Amino acid sequence: MFSGNWLLAVSLAVPMAAQQAPEPQPGQPQAKPLEPAQAPAEVTVSAGTRVPLALINSVSTKHSAEGDRVYLQTVFPILVNNRIVIPAGSYVLGTVTEVKRPGHVKGRGELWVRFDSLTLPNGVTRDFRARLGGVDGVANEELDQKEGKVVADDNRKGDAITVAGTTAAGASLGTVIGAATKHVGMGAGIGAGVGAAAGMLGVLLTRGPDAVLAKGSTIEMVLDRNVSFHGADLNFGNYQPPAPPSPAPDPEPKGRGFPFPGGLPF
Repeated sequence: MFSGNWLLAVSLAVPMAAQQAPEPQPGQPQAKPLEPAQAPAEVTVSAGTRVPLALINSVSTKHSAEGDRVYLQTVFPILVNNRIVIPAGSYVLGTVTEVKRPGHVKGRGELWVRFDSLTLPNGVTRDFRARLGGVDGVANEELDQKEGKVVADDNRKGDAITVAGTTAAGASLGTVIGAATKHVGMGAGIGAGVGAAAGMLGVLLTRGPDAVLAKGSTIEMVLDRNVSFHGADLNFGNYQPPAPPSPAPDPEPKGRGFPFPGGLPF
């Protein structure tokens, strides 16, 4: 029979032996210590990347001035290595850097815009520099990509229509007056001349069309430098992009107005 003291000593020795790590045997591979978690990799959106944007506010050569802010949001996600880096609905802040009003006879409206910063939906912000790379295909404005400016339509066709319309209106009225005085041909000729002169005066007294980037229209910016993010910056959770801004109606026609209220000056 074993004594009680001996059984107690054995019961205490067994768990103590289990806690001791076995010594590695010669020739056996040793376990590697656990390495600390690696820092998130940096993700870079390269210079030259084109980012489609929708305008939240309208800017134009008529209503905007140098230094005015331009507010936009992305309308399509930008991916790097199959990972969304700039989600749709991210915000972009820009600045009107120069405005040139259209002239009365020549000179087209010109608008310069610079893009300054990007804010992701989770609040991560990056300052950068970007330029215009494209404008809405349905707009009348042109884009000078070399200088990054929007140029208004020259409206030559509209000027010709204005002069032709006033000439025809003057000829019609002159014909009526000539018929009453039994000088139809003379009346038509005088009326046409007066109408043409009124049309030319309208062209001279009014400015050409202004350059407009309307609310809701789509433009494209091109990054002039790399924009980098850490992996931890790109956690968007269950983010759902907002609907893009609705296009604003054109508040006024872009042609030249007639200089005389109510019609021809006779």
